[in-house]
Amino acid sequence: MKAHSCRFCNTPTTSVFADLGSTPLANSYIAADQLSDAEQFFPLRVLVCNECWLVQTETVVEPEAIFSEYAYFSSYSDSWVEHARQFALTAIDRFDLTPSSQVIEVASNDGYLLRHFVNKGIPVLGIEPARNVAEVARDAGVPTDAVFFNQSSAVDLIRRNVLADLLIGNNVLAHVPDINDFVGSLAKILKPNGVLSVEFPHLMKLIKERQFDTIYHEHFYYLSVTAVEKIFEKHGLRIFDIEELSTHGGSLRVMACKRDCTAHHTTTNVAKFRDQETQFGLTDLATYTHFQADIAQVRDDLMSFLKSTKESGKTVAAYGAAAKGNTLLNFCGIGSDLIEYVVDRNPYKQGRHLPGSRIPVHTPDRFAQTKPDYILILPWNLASEITHSNQHVRSWDAKFVVAVPRTVVLS
Repeated sequence: MKAHSCRFCNTPTTSVFADLGSTPLANSYIAADQLSDAEQFFPLRVLVCNECWLVQTETVVEPEAIFSEYAYFSSYSDSWVEHARQFALTAIDRFDLTPSSQVIEVASNDGYLLRHFVNKGIPVLGIEPARNVAEVARDAGVPTDAVFFNQSSAVDLIRRNVLADLLIGNNVLAHVPDINDFVGSLAKILKPNGVLSVEFPHLMKLIKERQFDTIYHEHFYYLSVTAVEKIFEKHGLRIFDIEELSTHGGSLRVMACKRDCTAHHTTTNVAKFRDQETQFGLTDLATYTHFQADIAQVRDDLMSFLKSTKESGKTVAAYGAAAKGNTLLNFCGIGSDLIEYVVDRNPYKQGRHLPGSRIPVHTPDRFAQTKPDYILILPWNLASEITHSNQHVRSWDAKFVVAVPRTVVLS
């Protein structure tokens, strides 16, 4: 294998964590008039650094190809909006935020989180590179810069004297190819006693629950406390608290401040999560190299279910045109012969086709029109929300199915 140097510590990385072959970009949905066009496929192989244990993609697809026009709008998940509301209320109280404070969110999407601070009269600024999504946020009353956050945009904020009392980066740390530039830039726009709050899916959960479908090209990294603490330390940041979250199949919220800040004392949670990861094996190479076999098992279980279902004359549709679903479908080689269609609440995706599999995306009322026997929930992390809001399918005895960590027909 060609040598690959870690994008954080520059150590040669030679160990494969996951190899999913070549796939299209997970959020590149295909319009009907583009179906005859050839799709671009990119290798999707993930490696682990033997020195700092940062898990990272081998091939980097330029962010401009992924994020300048984006199909994901956070506000279409009710549970995610509520998660954001609860965080905002807690942060306002914990960090004594007032109308004289400044909240900045990097990768602010459609303003789903910052609007809760706006409602409390607290100044905010969103930074969102996807122009179409940033426009939605501005229309909702959330000031938003439509730029990529990096050294240059950090310097611009400093020039404008826009520095953060609370700096938020939810599910963005994995999305930046130059993680040193990004974290260093975060540190620059943090006030002396400011707080950086980042959330990311926990690598330990990904491995434990076989969540390989969360691997796609826009996720350049798969993160642990073990790796993130090293990255933050390099850029003068100290982790002072960590919280476990249920979002995205199991995430962490990491709170950090400047290294010499005395306003925020380190909690016992930091050592707890360090120890937990060590005991799980996140500093043991074997933990990473065994993961490929788990991926194959997920694929084999799902294919067996779909083929036997088709042979018995029953039909399968899917819910949620999610990026993770596209990774799953493309790795398994599933097309519309096994899953007839997928439905999604997001109008941006409706009327299009999934990348690679070319499965058509419809509005949710399609279920009532065709009455499928099984509905595969592709965003399995939202299974409870989806089953609850689609109880009407029980009227024709349809059953919901999830494929990760194993194929299960839900009761």
